[in-house]
Amino acid sequence: MKKIVLVLLVSALVIGCKDIKKTEVLGNEPAQLFFNGDILTMDSEKPEYAEAIVEKNGKIVFVGSKDNAETNYFDAIKIDLKGKTLLPGFIDPHSHFGMVSNTMGQVDLNSEPVGTITNIDDILEKLKHYKEVKSIPDGEWIYGWGYDDGQLAENRHPTKKDIDKVLPNNPVYLQHTSGHMGVANSLGLEKLQVSANTKSPEGGNIDRFSNTNEPTGLVQETAMYPFVRLMLEKLASKQEEFFDTTQEYYASHGITTAHDGMTDRNTIRFFQSQADAGKFKIDLISLAGYAELDANLKDSTLQFKTYKNGFKVQGTKIVADGSPQGKTAFFTKPFLTEVPGCTHDCRGLPSLTQDAINELFVMAYEKDNQLFVHCNGDATVDMIIKAHENACKTLNEPLDKDRRTIIIHAQFARPDQLETFVKYNMEPSFFTNHAYFWGDVHVENLGKERAEFLSPMLSATRLGLKPTNHSDATVTPIDPIFTVWTAVNRVSRSDTVIGENERVTPYQALKAITTNAAYELFDENLKGTLTEGKLADFVILDKNPLKVKAMEIKEIQILETIKEGVSVYK
Repeated sequence: MKKIVLVLLVSALVIGCKDIKKTEVLGNEPAQLFFNGDILTMDSEKPEYAEAIVEKNGKIVFVGSKDNAETNYFDAIKIDLKGKTLLPGFIDPHSHFGMVSNTMGQVDLNSEPVGTITNIDDILEKLKHYKEVKSIPDGEWIYGWGYDDGQLAENRHPTKKDIDKVLPNNPVYLQHTSGHMGVANSLGLEKLQVSANTKSPEGGNIDRFSNTNEPTGLVQETAMYPFVRLMLEKLASKQEEFFDTTQEYYASHGITTAHDGMTDRNTIRFFQSQADAGKFKIDLISLAGYAELDANLKDSTLQFKTYKNGFKVQGTKIVADGSPQGKTAFFTKPFLTEVPGCTHDCRGLPSLTQDAINELFVMAYEKDNQLFVHCNGDATVDMIIKAHENACKTLNEPLDKDRRTIIIHAQFARPDQLETFVKYNMEPSFFTNHAYFWGDVHVENLGKERAEFLSPMLSATRLGLKPTNHSDATVTPIDPIFTVWTAVNRVSRSDTVIGENERVTPYQALKAITTNAAYELFDENLKGTLTEGKLADFVILDKNPLKVKAMEIKEIQILETIKEGVSVYK
């Protein structure tokens, strides 16, 4: 697998975007005629190719034969693809743009193939080295990201005692790769007033040493929120510094529309200020946080579903449960292995009560606010379906109104729940990277039957749903080509196929990051296919994913990313 994350963050900055603002190039520019390659339109149920495509002033003005293109646009700049493949620019269905940016101010604690961490001593050495190299004074917070207890030799989370060995005088918080938990050292716990007397909050867990009531340092779900909130405040000053590098990183992976899967009001304002200053080279879609839903709906300056200079806030994100590999996702049947902080009937944690979710759905649906709901376990999906039914009944509106409520991850949605999605006009956004990164872990924790139905893309497609497929970065790295590979192959780290019956074709996998992604974000009239009148958002690949061996898809390279006719990565 390709080395990812920080190496590419640097390389994207060095060789990436041309420093051109879209607003500076639009006008009566010469047309560009692309030909002599596999121009895959994505505009049909089965693969169709065009001989030529013409872009003018940021829009697609022609798709068809080369002869007609040359006749109608004889003065166009001709771009010979030389046998390469041109597709609609990739649309990121769900990641965390802001968190990706924030990782640039943190210690990288990822295991292979993303990073180099193999054990807890590696983590401690990296933390110690980071403090020394960055000359961080005592008393200043140090943050790390991406550690995965399941990939450590010790097969456990680090504890506050571990971290205290190397950083006793700095408050420390290490974010788990799932994004649903983390570990603080003694000083970090003290700063957030977490002690033996602190009760676990509703929807969360403060892990304890078995022989005492002392916190181990591990905080899960709602218990981690104060730590993450403080981290975001501390790193906010670096947003502008890392903004360009982050969008260049996305563009280097063929993405012309990026995603920020949960954005607070201050960051929304920051993104809009960057957009209004002409600093966007690609589009960015944000989801506002559910904790601010009431204030957001009353804010007349916040216009949902409307692009302004390449940025829009599409809807609201609700976090309804946790992480399956972190054993905090909420299931109807228990985990098969030991769960921290639980001794009996360990089925994970809903992040919100049914009443709280019901209230959010009514509030959002009344204002036609699109909801995106984080659900991993099937019990949580049941809660969301109930909330949908309750809101529609309360507001006297049809269950199948075109709201496009999106179930983010829907990792372990059952077959009957997929059928309900069809009836209620809900759509899943899957996460097949889990098959690779944690497929083996899911078999161990959940059993083969449940594990093999994770992210059931083929079943959903056969039912007529329009599933998308995402990276959830920083949980897994930004790499749409890799998500295609995982959807097609569903191979784990141990080379085990996780759910052979849910493998999709390369074309179906591409639809999940083009056509279907545009649909789920209400952008189907703007993006997602190579169709006359749509934006000229393109990605050029060195090989055609439909024409290489399935296991070779992940080796395909992004040669160029074009946003509204302007090359933003090459």
